[in-house]
Amino acid sequence: MTEQGVRWTADQVLALAPDAASRKAGSRLGTAGPWSGTGSGEGTVWGLCKGSGSKPYQAVVDLADVTGPAYRCSCPSRKFPCKHALGLLLLWAEGDGSVPRAAEPPDWAAQWLSGRRERAEKKETGGGGGSASGTAAPGAARRRAERRAERVTAGATELEQRLADLLRGGLATAEQAGYALWEETAARMVDAQAPGLAARVRELGAIPASGPGWPARLLEESALLHLLDQGWLRHDRLPDALAATVRSRLGLPAQPDGPPLRDRWLVLAQYDTADAKLTTRRIWLHGADSGLTRLLLSYGAAGRAPELSLPVGLVLDADLSVFPGAGQARAALGEQYAPPVPAALRPPGATTAEAAARYGEALREDPWLDSVPVTLDGVVPVQDTETGGWQLADAQADSALPLTEPFRARPGLWRLVALSGGAPVRVFGECGHRGFTPLTAWPGGPGDPVTLC
Repeated sequence: MTEQGVRWTADQVLALAPDAASRKAGSRLGTAGPWSGTGSGEGTVWGLCKGSGSKPYQAVVDLADVTGPAYRCSCPSRKFPCKHALGLLLLWAEGDGSVPRAAEPPDWAAQWLSGRRERAEKKETGGGGGSASGTAAPGAARRRAERRAERVTAGATELEQRLADLLRGGLATAEQAGYALWEETAARMVDAQAPGLAARVRELGAIPASGPGWPARLLEESALLHLLDQGWLRHDRLPDALAATVRSRLGLPAQPDGPPLRDRWLVLAQYDTADAKLTTRRIWLHGADSGLTRLLLSYGAAGRAPELSLPVGLVLDADLSVFPGAGQARAALGEQYAPPVPAALRPPGATTAEAAARYGEALREDPWLDSVPVTLDGVVPVQDTETGGWQLADAQADSALPLTEPFRARPGLWRLVALSGGAPVRVFGECGHRGFTPLTAWPGGPGDPVTLC
């Protein structure tokens, strides 16, 4: 939510659209031009959108409802959400300041919110005498959830057929068809309100142009996508934790689950990834007392830095609440009890063999997991004289982890080599099937952390 510095992605917003026409119309309204009086706060987003009449439409979205977002707009549309609500959420998701934080919503929005939350409190306390109106909101939320589940099921079923057609026709047809076929399939998954499937389909489309060995990689990723489809189509038979993991991989909205955990959280790493529309910031934290490693996500419009920023090496006394799912590392930042301060803390380290074993164990809970956070201790960066590739060798054992190709092309590799100078160092990073990606390193003796990403 907005208070936690974590915003929705554009795909998550568009997945709320009741149909393709609403998604297209909402996208056109996702810019600052037609909007005025926008604001956000306490799980709410509001704004005025210029329409064809003399008065602007009043749109407000309640994101704090545990049953899912609720919408109110003064336009005559009978679609929920309407294009104005979708456009407002897209504008908010950009995080570029067009929807500023505000202390209080305007009267027209506050009145609607107050009425909704008063009714919710009455339901929780048993008020309302069990009248029909007291059950209307939960019933509507249930129907919305059922309609979305039906759309996702239809999308997953269609994707299964397309994967079967791909294998029946042979993998070579993927190279001949080009990227347009995959983009059209991805758009169908967005229409089905399954943005996670859409993202994975787009990744499939890029594989045939990824160089030698692409058929094997395409087959592997197709198998994982098939597994995710089947996980959703049979989610009612899965354990609760695994079912929650499937939902998160599909891109369905979720709220932090369980009580918050207060700890002294050491900032291990912070780095951004960007595409044409969005910048995603990943911040890894390590609990000094709990020993847990957690991930915060923050978003910003493409070319703009996300709001949340925590420099590496600081310690934050705060609450974190984890999201549902088997082996889920993502968390939401809650109450902060003191400003972040520098500290000499270091996370405990593991061997390269232990790191590989941790990733294997994590795959049992989440087969679609690309990597796990691991701190390696006593490792030395060395280069293979035959292949020219780099790896982190365990100074005390005959084992090593290869460094991922993208990292080997970054300046961080040479910072790591210079920091080590042939001596063992401690390195935090992400360990997965493609190798190990170093993010932060500490020298063997006293010294500050060095960022590598």
